[in-house]
Amino acid sequence: MKTKFTATGIGSMPFEDPDYAVKVSLSKMCNAPIWPQLPKLGLHEQMEIQYSEGMAGAIIDEAKHRMYFDTSKDCSEAFAQLYEAYIAATEDGGTKDFSSMAITPDFSKGLYALEKALQAKSGAKLPFVKVQTTGPCSFALTLVDENKRAIYYNDEFRDMIVKALSMKCRWQIQKFQQYAEKIICFIDEPILSAFGSSTYVSVNREDVVGLLQEVVEQVHAENALAGVHCCGNTEWSILIDAGVDIVNFDAFGYGETIAMYPEAVKAHLERGGILAWGVVPTSTAIREQTVEKLAVHLEKMMDNLASKGIDRKLIAEQAMITPSCGTGSMDPADAEKVFETLFQLSKTMKAKYGF
Repeated sequence: MKTKFTATGIGSMPFEDPDYAVKVSLSKMCNAPIWPQLPKLGLHEQMEIQYSEGMAGAIIDEAKHRMYFDTSKDCSEAFAQLYEAYIAATEDGGTKDFSSMAITPDFSKGLYALEKALQAKSGAKLPFVKVQTTGPCSFALTLVDENKRAIYYNDEFRDMIVKALSMKCRWQIQKFQQYAEKIICFIDEPILSAFGSSTYVSVNREDVVGLLQEVVEQVHAENALAGVHCCGNTEWSILIDAGVDIVNFDAFGYGETIAMYPEAVKAHLERGGILAWGVVPTSTAIREQTVEKLAVHLEKMMDNLASKGIDRKLIAEQAMITPSCGTGSMDPADAEKVFETLFQLSKTMKAKYGF
């Protein structure tokens, strides 16, 4: 599928009105709108907590404004229910019913606001609609048990989390399938920018690939495109080895790093994979940017990749444009500029290449 500089976003926005956030999404990312994650609406819309509903042992401590997993209690019944629902839904000829892992309106106002807006829209399907989940590595390495140990290191809970997140992906894809030719499901893994650091020395590459692969395969089972977003630098070949369709990286701050893996990137593009260039900065740096400056920067990064023996036309045809990260913590006026710049940059690049 040729994406040809289609603009899409990372999930979070700094707005408090879900309908307004959806209006921005549909007008500025008109060919690949997102449902907005709205962290300013409270604890339930925070990056990990938003996806925690229905998970065994999950405790949301409203008073302390945090969430953790209580592994000290007997969770065997909750585990059994989750696994039974997972097997029934995913096996050959299964129910394909993932509603036990639904994200309710209490945990996402933006998801339902987008659904309402799309229901009211008549006419042809959109080319894409993008949904998202926090990835299994970021989720399990960020959240802890009752002893403040990352839940990632509890094999039983880690596997449960992967299954639950996979079900949440499939539930979202099914919800929006009727509105788009193709659903994109991003698996957000910001923590992979710390992969290989001393903090996560015990997290090995094989496990990361395996965890991502499991979620990617479930996304593919719904005939959707799987993307992974990482807003720092990481070993980009990990994502490609996990079988993702879209590699989304911070091309404003780390654009050169993708060219450090020329063989993996070339294979990715030649099998139809997409690079989503996060070239619009989501910091105060946006205040100094123009569409023209960012277009020059993007061309330079693409030239750098092409110099490694990758076809320039292929790079352009299989490019998307995104902000470098979510905008949830930004000043709303700066976020407005991010999305307007994104919209204009997409138009500029499409026009330049005759797309």
